[in-house]
Amino acid sequence: MKQQANKDIREAIERAAVTHWQVADAMGKSQYTLSIWLRKPLKGEKRELVLSAIKKAKREYGEDAE
Repeated sequence: MKQQANKDIREAIERAAVTHWQVADAMGKSQYTLSIWLRKPLKGEKRELVLSAIKKAKREYGEDAE
């Protein structure tokens, strides 16, 4: 079976307890765009943008957000 692309990023989203749309919103992108990006291994600037957005989404939408 083929390994899912960006498994580490998908797991980071799950650990942050946020949704894909929340991460996309934190990036200023659509959920559709994030979904397409995650289909192939992310590298460089896009990868850093997504990882940063996960942290931002956790602050904005996470369980501890007010």
